[in-house]
Amino acid sequence: MEFKGLRVEWLGHSGIRLVGKHVIYIDPFRLKGGQTKADLILVTHSHHDHLSLADIQQLMGPQTWIVGPVDTPSKLGKLGGDVKFHMLRPGETLKHNTISIMGFPAYNLNKPFHPKGNEWLGYLIEMDGVRMFHAGDTDVIPELNGLKGIDILMLPVGGTYTMNADEAAGLANALMPQIAVPIHYGTLVGTTSDAERFKAQAKCRVEILGNV
Repeated sequence: MEFKGLRVEWLGHSGIRLVGKHVIYIDPFRLKGGQTKADLILVTHSHHDHLSLADIQQLMGPQTWIVGPVDTPSKLGKLGGDVKFHMLRPGETLKHNTISIMGFPAYNLNKPFHPKGNEWLGYLIEMDGVRMFHAGDTDVIPELNGLKGIDILMLPVGGTYTMNADEAAGLANALMPQIAVPIHYGTLVGTTSDAERFKAQAKCRVEILGNV
């Protein structure tokens, strides 16, 4: 999918690649071979399906930086070598080249899988004049109501560990982005039917992307 010259690709599960002046990966997991090297890799949290060392290693080049929450460095040490890392907490903003990245809270309200105290993240990203939000693994939490002017909204729809398709559609209808993209389905939890249900209920444009 292209939006204002920026390409947005779904890599399966929660994985996203953003291709513009720079190449950003978010939560790469079980990637197909031959992927473009990353300028930035954003990790939302340390669960194995979001912080996958094998996939990160595949994407690493000499100029690659990794961004992640407070518990990420202890995991990345297993990569060896000189890993370039930016740590973010919810509410903090990072400037990297021409890219702005703000850490957003991502947690569960009535499930034990993603405690608020872990300071795990969603990401508000501005690149090439496009404002994007990847929610990470989260329920519909109060902090998300503060999002404004989102061009591309990436929300989990698979349920169990995150918001489900109905809840995600309600959030999309409250925020009304230019485009909404369902994620976190089709691999470990959730199916294409969850993405379709999200699309049927959302009042904004929804793009169900093919897995590249």
